Amino acid sequence: MPRAARPALPARFDRKGTPFLFIAPFFAVFVVFGAFPLLYTAWVSLHRWNLISGDEGRFGLANYAGLLADSRFYNALFNTTSIFLLSAVPEFFLALGIAALLNRPLRGATWWRTGVLLPNVVSVVAVGLVFGQLFSRDYGVVNEVLGWFGVDPISWQARQWSSHLAVATMVMWRWTGYNALIYLAAMQAVPQDLYEAAALDGASRWRSFWSVTVPGIRPTIAFTVVAATVNGLQLFAEPQLFDPTGSGGNDRQFQTLTMYLYEQGFGKFDAGYAAALSWVMFVFCAVFAVFNYRLVRRFVGAS
Repeated sequence: MPRAARPALPARFDRKGTPFLFIAPFFAVFVVFGAFPLLYTAWVSLHRWNLISGDEGRFGLANYAGLLADSRFYNALFNTTSIFLLSAVPEFFLALGIAALLNRPLRGATWWRTGVLLPNVVSVVAVGLVFGQLFSRDYGVVNEVLGWFGVDPISWQARQWSSHLAVATMVMWRWTGYNALIYLAAMQAVPQDLYEAAALDGASRWRSFWSVTVPGIRPTIAFTVVAATVNGLQLFAEPQLFDPTGSGGNDRQFQTLTMYLYEQGFGKFDAGYAAALSWVMFVFCAVFAVFNYRLVRRFVGAS
């Protein structure tokens, strides 16, 4: 029998090359706006680099050495971690509770589900201004309510614990509803057969929630934990707007890592130091995200 004719070159290219053409725009955008800035920042971090004049000729790890000996860096690291934990832990439990309520038959369920997303849609500038007034020492609503119970007015910006709590409240208000809708979508994909089997075994609604619902949405919980870790450790807008001076308080009591990076890069024009700080933040975010991911998977798996 005669050998089958080999397909023409254009046809072979169309079959093998077309899929790569479809995905090429993503990789082009990633290289230009992702990989190149990342590598360029690493190069800048190894130099004494002024934001205006550029490279000043020194090459080495001096920026990293200075960063590890910088007390303000450790202060910003503590503030960032503290605000993240104060906001993230209650946020996840509140989001789970709200999602469980929205997953039940409700009148006007669409309106309720839309309403919980509104805080995330509101401009962060508006959120910062409103919460700045709510936590005002002399005329704030929060101090007014606490005064009904005999609590003296609190200067929320003046102390570390109070400023962390105020900023964490802003973060929770913005992101709890967003996470609740993600959990709700995952809950609706959990098979009903599992709930019926749990009911036959005599499990209460509370027990079914922790033994069926939560393990059933474990990948979604892990995703939100990783996303919240990355976003929380890069917190900038809320604390920046909470302090009119933009420095995180008079004693930097709520200055975050990103605020300190902004101060070094755009306030002192020390791009090399800021680039080193950005790479340390990158490593810290990656390690913290992996740790939280493993912790949540172990906790949820044991539920």
